[in-house]
Amino acid sequence: MTDKVTLYRDTAAPDHAADLAQAQAWLAAAGTLARTERALRLPGARQATLARRAADWAEVRPEWGLAGCAAFIAAPRSATAGRDLQGRAFLHCYDWQADKGFGTLELILTAPVVVASWISLQYYGSTVAPQLFGGGNKLIHNVVAGIGVVEGNGGLLRPGLPIQTIHDGEASAHDPLRLSVLVEAPIEAMTDILRRHDGVRQLFDNGWLHLFALKEGRVAARYLPGLKWDTREAVSVLAA
Repeated sequence: MTDKVTLYRDTAAPDHAADLAQAQAWLAAAGTLARTERALRLPGARQATLARRAADWAEVRPEWGLAGCAAFIAAPRSATAGRDLQGRAFLHCYDWQADKGFGTLELILTAPVVVASWISLQYYGSTVAPQLFGGGNKLIHNVVAGIGVVEGNGGLLRPGLPIQTIHDGEASAHDPLRLSVLVEAPIEAMTDILRRHDGVRQLFDNGWLHLFALKEGRVAARYLPGLKWDTREAVSVLAA
């Protein structure tokens, strides 16, 4: 993970040269900040070497950019601005009042939330049951037919993440939590979407993910199995 964003321009845009230059400057600054924060966590990492390490196949811990993931937030940027989420949240800037028909909300719940569940559950399974769901020792991995890896020259195919992805050699690098999905949108709209998408609803009904409805940065309701919501208490989960 290099935190570098490349802008591609198919046609010349002389009227927007200043805008593009400003966007590139902002992206570069954001990348530098992200690398600096991550360097504090990676063993032996320095800001100047992170980009090289990210592309070095000899490195055994490039996946730490996702280790620690705990939340998925889809809300106006003001709900999270100024908060230190410690790189543990998937962030989507979403304004339900500008989402006529809730097509964007449906896309968020049925696409990026599902992808985030794959990531979260892979880290979860590899952490709580590494012998069953983990990938073993990455140092001795051999790729088999492009479908999996084995440790050394034999054994079962390993389905999950290697130990270097979730452990730093002394302590766990990932907290095995079920991902909390926090969305600022009307409960009725989310209920309607879940009613029409069984696969997504099962993630919440079976407890693999937790779903919360936000209102102005505070939890207004918690989803319960069976298309129900608990609105008895609103608690802040985005406190500074």
